Amino acid sequence: MRVGIGYDIHRLVSKRPLVLGGVKIPYHKGLMGHSDADVLVHAIIDALLGAIGDGDIGHHFPSSKPAYRGISSLALLKRVGDRVEEDGFAIANIDTTVIAEQPNLNLFKTAMAQTIARTLELPENAVNIKAHTNEGLGAVGRGEAMAAHAVVLVE
Repeated sequence: MRVGIGYDIHRLVSKRPLVLGGVKIPYHKGLMGHSDADVLVHAIIDALLGAIGDGDIGHHFPSSKPAYRGISSLALLKRVGDRVEEDGFAIANIDTTVIAEQPNLNLFKTAMAQTIARTLELPENAVNIKAHTNEGLGAVGRGEAMAAHAVVLVE
């Protein structure tokens, strides 16, 4: 068994959709990034790559490559999930935390977990999504950014 951890943070901006866990969340701001800037999926990707000892998201999907401009992070997650299998591992579970002041994510956590599980062909109970605020502290607390942490176990 191997464990991987992941973290990501993106700035919130106007005129971008907010996508978390592959789910479009109604909100007046979205996350800035080269792809769809899904901080939750990016943290999971980094955790999976860390678990198999294969670098990070920036190494595999650099923002300097036009092919990744605007790409769905779920497409990248699928590629990484396939890589995990190619290396002889199976994903046992994924535990995550999204940190955001707004919007309230409680109504979307199940859909996010289902979407991630479906993308990686995992049982739904293998993916856990938690959401917390930053208690008004820092860029996340001021509503300028969102962040996510992920821990994965592969066997």
